[in-house]
Amino acid sequence: MIRSNRRDFLRATTVSLLAAVPALPNGPKIMVGAHPWVYAASLPGYDITPVLDRIFADLSYAGVDGVELMDTALRHADVVPRVRDLSRRYNLPVIGASYQAPMWNRERHTEIMEDARAVIGRIAEVGGHTLGTSVGDARRTKIAAELDAQAEMLRKLTGICAENGVVLNLHNHIYEVRDDEYDLRGTLARIPDAKLGPDIDWLVGAKVEPVSFVHRYGGRIVYAHLRDRKADGVWSEAMGEGVIDYAAIGRALRETNFSGTLAIELAHPEGFKPTRPLRESFKLSREYVRRVMGY
Repeated sequence: MIRSNRRDFLRATTVSLLAAVPALPNGPKIMVGAHPWVYAASLPGYDITPVLDRIFADLSYAGVDGVELMDTALRHADVVPRVRDLSRRYNLPVIGASYQAPMWNRERHTEIMEDARAVIGRIAEVGGHTLGTSVGDARRTKIAAELDAQAEMLRKLTGICAENGVVLNLHNHIYEVRDDEYDLRGTLARIPDAKLGPDIDWLVGAKVEPVSFVHRYGGRIVYAHLRDRKADGVWSEAMGEGVIDYAAIGRALRETNFSGTLAIELAHPEGFKPTRPLRESFKLSREYVRRVMGY
């Protein structure tokens, strides 16, 4: 169960969040946060711990509503007080964290459970409410027994999340949604009430039309990652500098009564040299989401 100090911090964070997030006319308050992958990409083990101060400072400057952490930071037992201090200092709530493990591999389940339990507990301690979960890429088509194992692990993690006031959503890379969404459909066949947290750019990369995806899965979607790409498939430096039709995606979200959370997740192609500071690209992206998507 969540300890009282954890619960109090979450309550205070929620009050701050709701005060900061604008409401659409006749619609729910939609939080638009950011994910720090672009910082992690060049760090050993993708561990963002050394640059947490910079991440919070940059994203506060950019005007986003919250920060989605990565599991790499939350594996450090001493990170909680540091994150809580940064969250208060920058008035920037922690949304939750992304998490990935080879859940299809039953031999790894004990290890994954121990790891995930620690990560989820720390999400709650820093005031987060969501876990964006990727099930792991087998580098081939998974067989039925592996999809069974994957679903079993997800059900267990969903239970741990519920104990901590956290909602698990299925976050996709390309491998979950390629081949007519084979992996995702296999999971949903086994967990019909699973929540989704699609990555819009990865949908496009897998040749899944995002507007159709939003309409097909409707009320399941509680989260989404936003990133843009150019016509040649290369990631753009900021949102609005690519060709993904986010105006249409914004309309589809409203048409399906989306009431969840959005997170800008920038990424650079290998060898790319930024033309501006990351904080400026996040700021441009935040302004684009507001102007074009209406959030």
